[in-house]
Amino acid sequence: MAACHRRMLLSKDIPINQANNTWARVYLRRPENDTVPTTKQPLIVYYHGGGFILGSAATSTFHKFCNELAEEIQAVIVSVEYRLAPKHRLPAAYDDCMEALCWVSTTGDEWLTKYADFSKCFLMGFSSGANIVYHVGLRAVACGDDLMPVKIKGLILQQPFFGGVQRTPSEIRLADDKVCSPYAADIMWGQALPIGVDRDHEYCNPMVGLKLDLLKKMKDRRWKVMVTGCDGDPFVDREIEFMEMLKENGVGVVGVFTKGGCHGFELFDESKARVLYVEYHLAAEHRLPASYDRQHRGFALGQCCRREWLTKYVDFSKSFLMGMSAGGDIA
Repeated sequence: MAACHRRMLLSKDIPINQANNTWARVYLRRPENDTVPTTKQPLIVYYHGGGFILGSAATSTFHKFCNELAEEIQAVIVSVEYRLAPKHRLPAAYDDCMEALCWVSTTGDEWLTKYADFSKCFLMGFSSGANIVYHVGLRAVACGDDLMPVKIKGLILQQPFFGGVQRTPSEIRLADDKVCSPYAADIMWGQALPIGVDRDHEYCNPMVGLKLDLLKKMKDRRWKVMVTGCDGDPFVDREIEFMEMLKENGVGVVGVFTKGGCHGFELFDESKARVLYVEYHLAAEHRLPASYDRQHRGFALGQCCRREWLTKYVDFSKSFLMGMSAGGDIA
């Protein structure tokens, strides 16, 4: 096995709109003394959480998460700083984050032009950032090819922050949640939504004012959507309802839901199980055994990887291969 090159993990801040004080923190994992990359890395545009009223791309939790994301999956990360409510109510955050996506498509910054594969772009966000992912995704798909060379392949929504006037069973069950209760969420929505509207506004409740034409475009462009959550989150019912709505409209979507946890567990609790997920080549461009070969390399990576998440929490003597459908055949 060839020796791994030593790599550097770098980050820097770049202004986007100085009038609005918006900017992006770009994360790059690259080999030392690398001048001409042999392959470019996928591009992830990331939107932080905080109920639209808190947080920053510079907040230590989100900085650490993006740092580790760039390291673990070898992607260029663009984490967006957007304006917050109540000074700047919605749709200000959507406007800023869409502007950031347009900036990505036109920037001449070397870290992006040299290392990022614009044809493999994903929008990703946590909580209110996941809400932004959905709404920016709708705007982006409406743009057609205007964002070229950026081609969005999918949306990743971590515990998306949605709401509504009528309480769901999970919101009733977890009414006194210590992390983010429905009552706390009501206050956040009251600060973030346009003045004069309630929580059954489309910014808060994705079941309201469905843009069926744009969902069809997502389907036609074969975007993939991942929604994550846990049954310890008061908003899990809304997350599942959102996922089912996408399915009903033909959008390719997968849900990753776990037992227990809380709102934010993916960011704050490193003791939760991590799965080594390997993206494999697809036919017809890469016919079998290409997928088998890549999975074997992924399994070898799991054996030799010395990242703390694996070495500290994983019992390597109890390893299982798992897959669904074609993934089961690969396993």
